[in-house]
Amino acid sequence: MKCVILAGGSGTRFWPLSRSNYPKQLLNIVGKKSMLQMTVDRLKKIKIVSHIYIITRKELYDIIIRDIDGIDPQNIIVEPEGKNTAPAIGMMAEYFHLINPNDIMGVFPADHLIVGHQKFVKALRTADHISRKNDCLVTIGIKPTYPSTAYGYIQYDEKSEVGFMDAFHVKTFAEKPHSKLAKRFIKSGDFLWNAGMFFGKVETFSKSLNKYMPELTISLKKIALEMQAGNTFENIWEHIDPESIDYGLFEKAKNIYVIAGDFQWNDIGSWNSLGDVLNKNKDGNIIKGMGKILKGNNNLIYSKEKFTAIIGLNDIIVINTKDATLVLDKGAAEDIKDLVFYLHKNGYDDLV
Repeated sequence: MKCVILAGGSGTRFWPLSRSNYPKQLLNIVGKKSMLQMTVDRLKKIKIVSHIYIITRKELYDIIIRDIDGIDPQNIIVEPEGKNTAPAIGMMAEYFHLINPNDIMGVFPADHLIVGHQKFVKALRTADHISRKNDCLVTIGIKPTYPSTAYGYIQYDEKSEVGFMDAFHVKTFAEKPHSKLAKRFIKSGDFLWNAGMFFGKVETFSKSLNKYMPELTISLKKIALEMQAGNTFENIWEHIDPESIDYGLFEKAKNIYVIAGDFQWNDIGSWNSLGDVLNKNKDGNIIKGMGKILKGNNNLIYSKEKFTAIIGLNDIIVINTKDATLVLDKGAAEDIKDLVFYLHKNGYDDLV
């Protein structure tokens, strides 16, 4: 399996710790290593993995070269400009297709937390096996533990198991739901969280992209030839329209299977989700760094630079960095991206 790690994001929902020039995937948020390094290390332990590639933007290239171990510098691919996931994934599929159409490609986010390595390996082996034996694309879904409104969902056909344990035909993909709909998804029992991992033979990826995204595929085939020749491809890339692989391909294709992963997973997508994986005290409070919470429950303080205190408040997040302080209600954690947009629009580029 050739593995592709998508590492070009800005991590805006982790502002002010995450910045455009040093985003979430490069930060040591949940351990002593960065999220990207943890992803690389996780894949390097798996025997069926032959090569690991990282796709990122040019602003992060030097940092990744300097900070990330275990990756051949030639396998760090720079996007001239962010165009969402479909062009990035499709570009690699077409490049691999030139080398060997029968190779299996796996695509992974750079910044997800996974606990339960053996169960994760089992899911990848199943994805690899299904992809080799069938003309299909495969994704991994996570068995939901609560009705989250922060994740997309995958509905599967419980009757369609194809001879592989926990692998089912996909009925539909659903965007992040509102609270009532999320509860309905959980109650129905046939929905999984969308973990953003995709697998398939590169020949199948190429055929599927050509069927559902033909204009993009024309450009990607040209780019793959330029990559093979060691040339730049900015002049082709600039004419590509941004599109997600979920919307452009996986939501439209009929030959999609999902594996129900039962390992622990968290996309660490916001300060709220970080609170889900850090240790809490008896009052549900979390302090990373210097701080104190009095007469308050279910709060989070992340402050390595200065002492921070919360008194008499519940469900509050306080984040301190050298140049910014963020205070918010936990219910507003998804709105941080709107604040980052405001900062961009009003000339506070040094803060983002």
